[in-house]
Amino acid sequence: MEITDQKQGDIVVISVKGRMDAISAPEFEKDLDARIGQGQMRFVIDLADLDYISSAGLRSILALAKKVKTGEGMLHLAALKEPVKEVFDISGFSSIIPIFDSVDTACS
Repeated sequence: MEITDQKQGDIVVISVKGRMDAISAPEFEKDLDARIGQGQMRFVIDLADLDYISSAGLRSILALAKKVKTGEGMLHLAALKEPVKEVFDISGFSSIIPIFDSVDTACS
């Protein structure tokens, strides 16, 4: 898994590429925990290049959502591929975390 970021105003756009599974999800969580520790609380997670997400990946995103909500921040997901979106729909996560078609709409 590869994680990159860019700022759009006060929002940090995190792009995730590859697979988010039991091996890579802890890396994602550690990266986002560090950002929260630095005071960043507004995130858009760009999943356009995410090919696969496991239950461990879902748990990491849910943990992030809880931390951001506690700090009155924002978490939006953007540009999910159909197989990844299906996992979010089946798990019920799409009703918990806002999902947008593009990063631009998620940031506005």
